[in-house]
Amino acid sequence: MVTEIMSGGLLGVECRPVRVEIDVSNGLPVFEMVGKLSGEVREAAKRVKVALKNEDIGIPAKRITVNLAPADEIKEGTGFDLPIALCLLCAMEMITVDSLSETFAVGELALDGRVCGIRGILPMMLKARECGMKWCLVPYENVREAEVVDGIKVIGVKSLGAAWRYLQQKDGADSALWKERVEDEIVTDVSVKMDSASYEDFADIAGQESLKRAMTIAAAGFHNLIMIGPPGAGKTMAAKRLPGILPPMNREEMLEVSKIYSAAGLLDSDNPLMTRRPFVAPHHTVSHVALAGGGKNPTPGLISRSHKGVLFLDEVVHFGSQSLEVLRQPMEEKKIRIDRAHGSCIFPADFMLVAALNPCPCGNYPDPKLCRCSDDQVRKYLSKLSGPLLDRMDLCVEMSRMKIGELTSPEEMPYPYTSAGMKETVMRARKIQEERFSGTGISFNSQMAHGDMEKYMDLGEKEKKFMENAYDRMHLSLRSYHKILRVARTIADVGGSEKVELNHLTEALCYRSIEDRYWR
Repeated sequence: MVTEIMSGGLLGVECRPVRVEIDVSNGLPVFEMVGKLSGEVREAAKRVKVALKNEDIGIPAKRITVNLAPADEIKEGTGFDLPIALCLLCAMEMITVDSLSETFAVGELALDGRVCGIRGILPMMLKARECGMKWCLVPYENVREAEVVDGIKVIGVKSLGAAWRYLQQKDGADSALWKERVEDEIVTDVSVKMDSASYEDFADIAGQESLKRAMTIAAAGFHNLIMIGPPGAGKTMAAKRLPGILPPMNREEMLEVSKIYSAAGLLDSDNPLMTRRPFVAPHHTVSHVALAGGGKNPTPGLISRSHKGVLFLDEVVHFGSQSLEVLRQPMEEKKIRIDRAHGSCIFPADFMLVAALNPCPCGNYPDPKLCRCSDDQVRKYLSKLSGPLLDRMDLCVEMSRMKIGELTSPEEMPYPYTSAGMKETVMRARKIQEERFSGTGISFNSQMAHGDMEKYMDLGEKEKKFMENAYDRMHLSLRSYHKILRVARTIADVGGSEKVELNHLTEALCYRSIEDRYWR
């Protein structure tokens, strides 16, 4: 008789369902595994046999054939150990076939029978629920992560013996004996904590009102932003405070981001649901592979780990050109495709890019009294940012060196430019966008396509003429032209205006004119 149980394996950030099938028949004693298996999956045979032995369970001297279906997809990872062992117990009639029905199992086995944690539990639970499973057996240390998914019963087990005895109890065995033997080895109900850490406040940054205004607009419309200014002007401080004024994620976005971090093995066991928008700030020595993701079994890169959040590139001109250019496609398509010999996977990459740089190698350009750089040095320094990448930025804001008289204590900071005031403004604009884009799948103005802008912008004749003149005089690309319109729509939302007016377009253009000063 063939017995089976459902399990799953990761490919990128998605789980592919795998059916574990076992047949025990007469013949020469052998433990054979088939189904296009990687090396660590083939090693499961040895781990399962030794784990069963150390749980005082003898394997019959028969021909045991294990198949992981579908056979045309490669299986990787160590999570198939537990389902193979449980399916074998069923084939040996130590648990019933009914106990494995509608059950999903995953976990790595140690030689002493312990069930060890694995990465990617969250996407596996989502796939199990999608496939109609009612019970999920997972490693004890992954149970908080699994409990994030509603609508499915999660059982966390510390050992193979605990999983076996739970399935016996599920069959109707003596529940008192079961409780006595596995009470300390199993958990069926946990509470999921939420991250309650606070953000740093924009009130800590003295002055720089133009930057804070640009940050408010960028947060309201989820626009890309580049900051240019001398060292110590507050670029890094501002970027670190940006997540604190972004609109909170909804439940769907939380699960989407948490799934990425689960696949990368980076979820916090105490806070398994990502409730805060990610803030990823790699060092400038990062490789393009680390940004994009990859590997034999592709794992999410930093681009995907900043999904629905902020990717901050400090001193952006010091990043390798290959690393910077790898950003171009995902900035447009909001996803990144990784192709490998055994398959392809698509990682989500809907992030806000925030970049910071000095205006020249010494950082003091264009001050003639302080700048020591020649024109050639300045051009060479700034040319490390390519035109196509700059074209994908929505706002470019210039910061100046602070004068001593501009230093202001937090108590004297004007209301709109504390984090609380800025977030209130952002949330009002966000509410307007929610009502505008209801039922369209669009969340922010930055996500509008060309056809959407024609529907939601409705410029007057004066505004159209103004933009036509700007397009010719500033030599704008079509992409940058549309980005100016999206930013203007956000500026109007921030101001509570239903229509995009001339002053909104003028401000949006100002954020592009700074680019001309340095790069043209």
